[in-house]
Amino acid sequence: MGRRAIAAARPNSGHHAVQALRVSGHVDAVITQNVDGLHQAAGTTDAVALHGSLDRVVCLDCGVVGPRDELDARLLDANGEFLAAHAAAGLRVNPDGDIDLPDDLVDTFRVVPCPRCGGVLKPYVVFFGENVPKHRVERCFDLIDAADSLLVLGSSLAVLSGLRFVRRAAKDGKPVAIVNLGPTRADGIADARVAMPLGEALAELTRRLGIH
Repeated sequence: MGRRAIAAARPNSGHHAVQALRVSGHVDAVITQNVDGLHQAAGTTDAVALHGSLDRVVCLDCGVVGPRDELDARLLDANGEFLAAHAAAGLRVNPDGDIDLPDDLVDTFRVVPCPRCGGVLKPYVVFFGENVPKHRVERCFDLIDAADSLLVLGSSLAVLSGLRFVRRAAKDGKPVAIVNLGPTRADGIADARVAMPLGEALAELTRRLGIH
């Protein structure tokens, strides 16, 4: 139900600032923990989406990956009455796409299977408790190993999937800078720590570098 809100989201000034840093040569590669695809929409098309992307779905049985839009069309066909009931209930979709649905409404929802094998489909993202695919982790480690330094933007590094790359860079003696308004799990190993709202910090950084 929250897919439309996510699909309608557009990159903000922070996403565009990261791309400006890429174009100017100040940033070589981007690893994002976000699953909304907004870095890619801002032009950073080769950003590594560590936790996957909401614009695709994967079958838990055969492993085939497909576009979310195709699944949405099938779900709409199967759940016209459900959508009407949701609209009538006036339920609010949160900015992150989450929505609380009453049990009686959920009971009327009809799922659709994988068109290839009839299996169960899920968003192509890493849920809590799941592991990031090995090939993606190795790709990120390769980027860290090739880097001269590491800049962390707007992350508390609360989960190990992102923290391990910071630890790798610090272990190899590479400078680590963190821009985050609150504390992070890597504050003790960072060489520089900037406690500012990310948008404000990136605007100041690009201004000082003379890029936009």
